[in-house]
Amino acid sequence: QALIERGLQNNTDLRTAQLRVEEAKAALLAAKLSFLPSLAFSPQGTISSFDGETSKTYTVPVSASWELDIFGKLRNAKKQAQAAYEQSEDYQQAVHSSLIANIANTYYTLLMLDEQLAISEKTAVSWKETVQSTEALMNAGLANESAVSQMKATYFEVENSVLDLKEQINQTENSLALLLAESPQSFDRGRLADQEFSVGVPIQLLANRPDVREAERQLEQAFYVTNQANAAFYPSITLSGSAGWTNSAGALITNPGKFLASAVASL
Repeated sequence: QALIERGLQNNTDLRTAQLRVEEAKAALLAAKLSFLPSLAFSPQGTISSFDGETSKTYTVPVSASWELDIFGKLRNAKKQAQAAYEQSEDYQQAVHSSLIANIANTYYTLLMLDEQLAISEKTAVSWKETVQSTEALMNAGLANESAVSQMKATYFEVENSVLDLKEQINQTENSLALLLAESPQSFDRGRLADQEFSVGVPIQLLANRPDVREAERQLEQAFYVTNQANAAFYPSITLSGSAGWTNSAGALITNPGKFLASAVASL
């Protein structure tokens, strides 16, 4: 449990998945705001001089533009962003679950290798005693050199397996350190015989698999992107307008400035 907590805090893949959720959430907010008018504040001013006379003009308008979503382009963009946001959450859960599973699997692999190493070391001690006994029998004339050679060969095989198991343990600890985003080290752990395991997984849990839901969200996004592409063949209707103050009325300059308003619809 402690190793899993360290992995959830430090693993870079999980942190990347969390940032993807925030990115998709921001994109969803932008898609929702696209239903509202967009506002722009663009003040302008000029100073001109001719034949010793200086004229100053200014315009302080606030303009707004609003696209009517008649053919569903904005609506499908919002639904596509919603599906992308939910997919990012499923992806985060998938990375989260996979990380926990990999840490647990690596941990129990270490316990298994520790058990195998202990057995192999005990076996090596037994075979060493067997070699010594066989050599004593040979010296007493009750065994031949061939029997001693066979015993030694088996003993060396067991010793070699001990070295292989130690190398496997080292590699497994390096894999666990990689999952935890930490430097290679030796990890404290218990014994395999002290672990308690539960057998069987309810079939309902399989319906909660995040990778399955993520694939469904991808299909959903493709559906709404297709709808957006179809809507692009239809006209877009935009209502726009501006209001503010100006002292420039064509060739005339009036002070103080007057209120100015305009509205236009475009197809």
